[in-house]
Amino acid sequence: MASSEEKVICVNRRARHNYFIEETYEAGLVLQGSEVKSLRDGKANLVDSYARIIRGECLLLNAHISPYAAANRFNHDPTRTRKLLLHKQEIRRLSGRVQERGLTLIPLRLYFKDGRAKVELGLARGKKLYDKREVLRKRAAQREVERSLKTRKQF
Repeated sequence: MASSEEKVICVNRRARHNYFIEETYEAGLVLQGSEVKSLRDGKANLVDSYARIIRGECLLLNAHISPYAAANRFNHDPTRTRKLLLHKQEIRRLSGRVQERGLTLIPLRLYFKDGRAKVELGLARGKKLYDKREVLRKRAAQREVERSLKTRKQF
């Protein structure tokens, strides 16, 4: 079997800042030809996107894939709703978790794996403002510790 080489297209950095990620899932994407070409050029954005389960199908909404310049009139709508490919039991499980606990499905990154476009979905719970401040405080403290250790090693 060939090695599973991944080429990352884009990462949703705001997702880990705004949400606690509880679980991650890998899903395939149903794409048009011009979308694949645009993704190979790295022209995608996941900032305001999210996933929903509607009528037993998982859909990616608001993900922006820029139009491909050479596709002319056969181009795609940049923010169209795209179907995500997951196993039926995964969709059922996600649907239950989203409904009962108030969690959200957020795309974390978009990448190619073995030549196929994939999206990493995170089952997420929103952070409150004080949670975000706490993370920033811990990060600043860690940076200060590393800085003091670095200056101590120089003497």
